[in-house]
Amino acid sequence: MRRLMALAALMVLAGCGSAPRDPNTVVVLIESSPANLDPRIGTDAQSQRIDGLIFDGLVARDASFHFTPALAESWEQPDPLTLIFRLRRGVRFHDGRPLTSQDVKWTLESMIDSNLSGIVSPKAKSYASIVSIATPDDSTVILHLKQPDNFLLTNLSTGAIGIVPQGSGGSFRQHPIGTGSFKFVSQQLDQNVILERNPLSWSVTPLLPRLRFAVVPDAITESLELEKGSADVAINSLPMDSLPILAARPNLAIEEVPGTEVQYLGLNLRDLILKDVRVRQAIACAINRDLIIRTLQLGKAQPADSLLPASHWAWTGDVPLYPYNPSRAAQFLDQAGYPAGTSGIRFHLTMKTSTDESARLLAAVLQQQLGAVGIALDIRSYEAATFLSDVRSGAFQMYSLRWIGGNEQPDILSYVFSTASFSPKGANRSHYSNSRLDSLLDDAAVSADAARRKADYREAQQILSRDLPAINLWYRDTVVVHNRRLTGVIPSPSGSFTFLETARLDTDALKN
Repeated sequence: MRRLMALAALMVLAGCGSAPRDPNTVVVLIESSPANLDPRIGTDAQSQRIDGLIFDGLVARDASFHFTPALAESWEQPDPLTLIFRLRRGVRFHDGRPLTSQDVKWTLESMIDSNLSGIVSPKAKSYASIVSIATPDDSTVILHLKQPDNFLLTNLSTGAIGIVPQGSGGSFRQHPIGTGSFKFVSQQLDQNVILERNPLSWSVTPLLPRLRFAVVPDAITESLELEKGSADVAINSLPMDSLPILAARPNLAIEEVPGTEVQYLGLNLRDLILKDVRVRQAIACAINRDLIIRTLQLGKAQPADSLLPASHWAWTGDVPLYPYNPSRAAQFLDQAGYPAGTSGIRFHLTMKTSTDESARLLAAVLQQQLGAVGIALDIRSYEAATFLSDVRSGAFQMYSLRWIGGNEQPDILSYVFSTASFSPKGANRSHYSNSRLDSLLDDAAVSADAARRKADYREAQQILSRDLPAINLWYRDTVVVHNRRLTGVIPSPSGSFTFLETARLDTDALKN
């Protein structure tokens, strides 16, 4: 309530106006700077979303997840171990260089072999099936595989990969050059990223001349910037209790769709306490997800029992469940050898979080709920770059983040949980290892039998729900708050920035 009052007070002060700004620049608010705009490396939300505007993949996917041409105008698979791509002619990078097969070859090989370009790609495992790459001419790329790979096309699609110029090395992130609809102009750490419309775009030419992604980690300040008209867009970054106030503002509009982003709780299984599955199961039982969804999320989320969206063909709800049950949580902890002391505390855990307000608020709620079963949760907040670095390096006991995109395809399970995906080579930050799970995921990746693959994923989800290397919390709706001068705003379930490629701008509507 006090936070709402503070927000309302700031809104009253907003009538004082703000300094004039370029009416041709659309200001998009983001909570933190992108960690790395090299698409071979960046896996955080801001990096992936901005990279989606700068870079293209060989193929794209439509709303039904069917593959469509992108940088490759056509492709064929003459046998299970060969993929042949014919590149679109006339495509140029933002600096004017023509796209050739050598650029595709370099992009893939530099991710697979860290010695080639000096980068270590966390996406390397996604291309491990590639044994060699042939480029018989500038427009042809032939991938030879060591084994069938059902997900290689997905991992070659826009959003999963970004084709970079040949020779791009470790400093590429300082001035990324792609073929996408927007081109990079500049970045100031913890301040902004600026993009401009790409007049050489091979696909859609955006109607928006310039984008400024402004880093505003404080949610109240975000709301104030939108209300004043000094910012245009915020996506999934505002506390839900601010939405009714913003909806009442005549210059603002709110669009929302059911989302696929998964909020999850990451756990370090190398930790002496958390390596006991009973402790992890106790934590799951101690979290009142329904209450958090009703209060912090204002009902704009759905409980998640899998990393896969519930609408996905490989999803199953036939998994062990851990509904809110403090008594059951206490039983798990007793069985694990952690009785409550005279103070009621069984042990301490540390949860790392960013300085983002919604992240800190969630941590505070989890602190209260876990405390009720004797787990004293100590919260440590860090600026975004430090927090993400600690998560990637495994320097944590607990943390919470969201999976954005990628989880529409079941190979996300391998990327996040297989033994071969230990960070930094993949996203297995918990260092979870299960040989049966590895076998199931490997089989699903190569099997041509759809029913067999579905059975593999069903058992894989059951294992993950039993072992809980991470605790899935909820699928969050995509909510976009925007200035009405921006029209044609159509949110995507993944919360991406792709609507900026087709949105329109009424510069006369900007009030200085």
